[in-house]
Amino acid sequence: MDLAEAANLRDKIKAMYSGDHINSTEDRAVLHVATRARRDQVIKCDGKDVVPDVWEVLDKIKTFSEKVRNGEWLGVTGKPITKVVAVGIGGSFLGPLFVHTALRTEPRAMSFSKGRSLRFLANVDPIDVARALQGLDPEETMVVIISKTFTTAETMLNARTCRAWLTAQLGKEAVAKHMVAVSTNLKLVKEFGIDPENAFGFWDWVGGRYSVCSAVGMLPLTLQYGWDIMGQFLNGANAMDDHFL
Repeated sequence: MDLAEAANLRDKIKAMYSGDHINSTEDRAVLHVATRARRDQVIKCDGKDVVPDVWEVLDKIKTFSEKVRNGEWLGVTGKPITKVVAVGIGGSFLGPLFVHTALRTEPRAMSFSKGRSLRFLANVDPIDVARALQGLDPEETMVVIISKTFTTAETMLNARTCRAWLTAQLGKEAVAKHMVAVSTNLKLVKEFGIDPENAFGFWDWVGGRYSVCSAVGMLPLTLQYGWDIMGQFLNGANAMDDHFL
């Protein structure tokens, strides 16, 4: 505790919560705490409360994942979507995989994910791609492309490979029903063939390695486990943030 006081930790924590640009190398705020803020919290970045933006995306994830999970959203051949492949690298892969590994044997989470599967694809090695898609029926599969800029070389190579896998068996129109994006670059999302309506945003004040509570983790994990489980996960993270503060 003396060391924490000597290092001025308390003021540094407050600076983070105040939206100060404490990420000095990129001159950015560091507000991953906002990605799991309660609706009534106020967390500002450059003078603007970002919590409403966060909840707009979370509400969109909840609505979308419920449609997919209850069979309202169907694949191009009319089959329900039960398999998800999340394509991302670095923080867009490790955090979500970590949480998935923890939840997959948790009894309540297991019951909510019955009959569903979630796989991750990060590596550009063709063997990895083959493993990720092995045994999956494209008619029942959704691919989530996670890339803030939609330009990350490895992720976009894998995205094109998955698109080719889907369209080879289901035709070009499959992309709209079987591919969604977590990105801020709606122009490139659209050019890729994904409906920008099916893109879920996040912000440059979320560092990649801290992004699991943003759409990066919440979209694939909510598709797998449902909002009940993942809402609880956000509440837990928020409680830890309060404790830390």
